[in-house]
Amino acid sequence: MELKIENMTCGGCAKSVTNAIRSVDSDAEIKTDPAARMVEIKTTALQEAILQVLEEAGYPATEA
Repeated sequence: MELKIENMTCGGCAKSVTNAIRSVDSDAEIKTDPAARMVEIKTTALQEAILQVLEEAGYPATEA
């Protein structure tokens, strides 16, 4: 899945996003691009679960 995260603007933000996603699926493959404010995730977790943990972490996301 590809998500747009408007307030992911730096490497620190990208690390926080990655940690949030890993809390749902520790085996997820995650590619973050803070410059484009995008994250690509290969996971077995439900998209709703990913969106929820990102929201809770302060990084609300939308489908890209």
